[in-house]
Amino acid sequence: MNKPVYIKKVEAVDTQFNLKDGAGSDAIHTTPVYAYAVCKIHTDKNVEGTGLAFTLGTGNALVCQAINYLAKHIEGKEINELMSDFGSTYKAMADDPNFRWLGPHKGVVHLALASVVNACFDLWAKSKGVPLWKLLVDLSPEAIVRTLDFSYCEDVLTPQEAIDLINQNNLGISERIPIVGEGYPGYDTSVGWFNYSDEQVAANVKKAMDNGFTAMKLKVGSADSARDIRRAEMLRSLAGDEATIMFDANQQWNLPQAIAICKELEKLNPLWVEEPTHPDDVNAHVTLAKEVPVKIALGEHVPNKVIFKNFLQSGCMSFNQVDAVRVGGVSEFILISLLSRKYNIPVVPHVGDMGQIHQHLVLFNHITLNHPVVFLEHIPHLQDYFKHPVRIEGGKYITPMEPGLSSDLKL
Repeated sequence: MNKPVYIKKVEAVDTQFNLKDGAGSDAIHTTPVYAYAVCKIHTDKNVEGTGLAFTLGTGNALVCQAINYLAKHIEGKEINELMSDFGSTYKAMADDPNFRWLGPHKGVVHLALASVVNACFDLWAKSKGVPLWKLLVDLSPEAIVRTLDFSYCEDVLTPQEAIDLINQNNLGISERIPIVGEGYPGYDTSVGWFNYSDEQVAANVKKAMDNGFTAMKLKVGSADSARDIRRAEMLRSLAGDEATIMFDANQQWNLPQAIAICKELEKLNPLWVEEPTHPDDVNAHVTLAKEVPVKIALGEHVPNKVIFKNFLQSGCMSFNQVDAVRVGGVSEFILISLLSRKYNIPVVPHVGDMGQIHQHLVLFNHITLNHPVVFLEHIPHLQDYFKHPVRIEGGKYITPMEPGLSSDLKL
C-alpha cells in the first residue's frame, strides 16, 4: 500500500485489565492494574494506526486527555510526508508551549507523546504493508535520523554523528539478518512476581525451563531482606548454575540498603540487579557500582533521553532498559539506542507493551545498529487481548510478519 494516507482523526481510548493472583506485583507496585492509554489514528483509507502508553490504571484517563490535546499536531497530515521529517513534529509536540510546563518530557504529557508517536510509526509501517522492524531496517541512515529530535543531546551525539554511527555498523548487516529466522531470545519475568508464594515461584521456574527459557527474573525488595535472600538462593538452586538469573528491586531500596543487599545477591552470580534505588538518582547508582561488583540494569522508569544520556555518561549502567511506551515512543527509543550504542551499553528493553512493539525494536537494534543480542523480557498476562500476540517458541520470540508494530488490541 503506497497510496497517500491522510490522518483524519485521532482518538484516545482508556483500556484497563485486571490481573489475577498476584501477577504483575513488585515491591513498590503491589496491586497493579495493567492499562494502556491507546492512541488510534483514523485515516481516509482502510488502515488505522494504534499506539500505546503503559500505566497501572490510576491516571490512565489523564494520559488519554493529553493524547487528545496532542492530536492537533498530526491531524490532516499525510503519513509518509509526516514521517519524512518526523523529528520536527516530535519536537513540536514535546515542546508544545502550552503543555511542556507539565513535564517537561516526563509524566502524563510524555506518556501521551509516546502513544501518539507509536501510533504514527504503526500507521507508517501499515501504509507500506510491512512490519515495523522491516521498515526500520530498510530505511537509510539519513531517513532514520530525520525521525529523531536530538535536542539536548547534541553535546554527545549530533545528527551527522548518528548517521556516521549507523553507516559504520551497517558493514556487517548481512551477518546479522539471520536473527529474523532464528528468533530473538527471551527471558521469563513472570516466574517470580513479588506477591507469589515460594511454592508458586518454584512451580513457575520449572514451567519456564520446560518451555525453553534459560533466563528468568525474581522480584526482590521485601521489608525483610532475609526473604529476598532466601528466595534468590531458591531461584539459583532450582534454575541451576548454568541458568541466567536476574533480580529486580523496582526502586525499593535507599543507597545503604542497596549496597548491603546487593553484596549478598552478588554471591549468586546474577546477570544484573535491576532498579536498585530511585530512578532519578544518578549519583546513588554510581556509588553502588563502585561499592559492589554487580551489574546494574535500569531504565524502566527513566523518562527521557536527557536522563539516559546522564546515566550513560556516568558509567554506572550495565544494561539499558529503555521502554518505548514510557519514553517518547519509537522515535526517542531509537535515539536512546543510538546513544547507548555510542557508549557500548546493550539495550535490553523493559516491556510495558508486553513485548509487542519491542520485538520489532530489538531486531532493528541488532541488525542496523549492531547492538548485541542479549534477551527480550517476556510478560504473558495480556497476550489474549492483542490481535497479533507475540509468539514464543523454545524461549525465543518468533519474528512478526504482519504490517505495523503489533500493537492492535481487540477493543
